[in-house]
Amino acid sequence: MTRTICYLVAGTLLLGGCISYHETKRIVEEKDKPSQVLRHVVLFKFKDDTTSDDVKRIENAFCALPAKIDAIYDFEWGTDVSVENRQQGFTHCFIVTFRSEEDRGKYLSHPEHKKLGELLTPYLDKVLVVDFWAKP
Repeated sequence: MTRTICYLVAGTLLLGGCISYHETKRIVEEKDKPSQVLRHVVLFKFKDDTTSDDVKRIENAFCALPAKIDAIYDFEWGTDVSVENRQQGFTHCFIVTFRSEEDRGKYLSHPEHKKLGELLTPYLDKVLVVDFWAKP
């Protein structure tokens, strides 16, 4: 019985180390939660010759936006871990959440967002953007 428990614990630790995840940054207190939010989903496919250092600089720059742009309500991101093999080369997903279309507009026109675009453009093969309203 004890040996079985040890195997289960070891297996859980081993499999847990194989999962890729990135922490969600909560920008506001839960008490301020709106009835609906606007999700801005951005997927990146990098050019084949993009180095891991370049990707890391882009990840860091995108992750720095919530601290620089007040219009961002919430922010999440991660890298692909799908087993369905339908990602079509897209490796990174960023979800930027807003309270309103006006906040999304402030974000899109913000100089820090534009700087990210300038940094990203030389390395980007494809980008896919989908926005939708959701209940938080």
